Amino acid sequence: MSLAKPAMRGLLGKRLRFHLPIAFTLSLVAAAAFKFTVTEPRKQAYADFYKQYDAVKEFNAMKEAGIFESVRPSGE
Repeated sequence: MSLAKPAMRGLLGKRLRFHLPIAFTLSLVAAAAFKFTVTEPRKQAYADFYKQYDAVKEFNAMKEAGIFESVRPSGE
């Protein structure tokens, strides 16, 4: 009694026909999940921050704090 020979001919194609659609679907699901759970909230957080952000006010606050070497505070 001998063991049956493994079916090697066409094995790659057979396995790819099974696994490729699954891999493609899972990658689309993962990309969509990342988009809606990470990137969209991040974009909204940046939009909310920059609605209230005043660059000139921040610059003047840093200037008065003496952070910049090229710009002197108003008191000096």
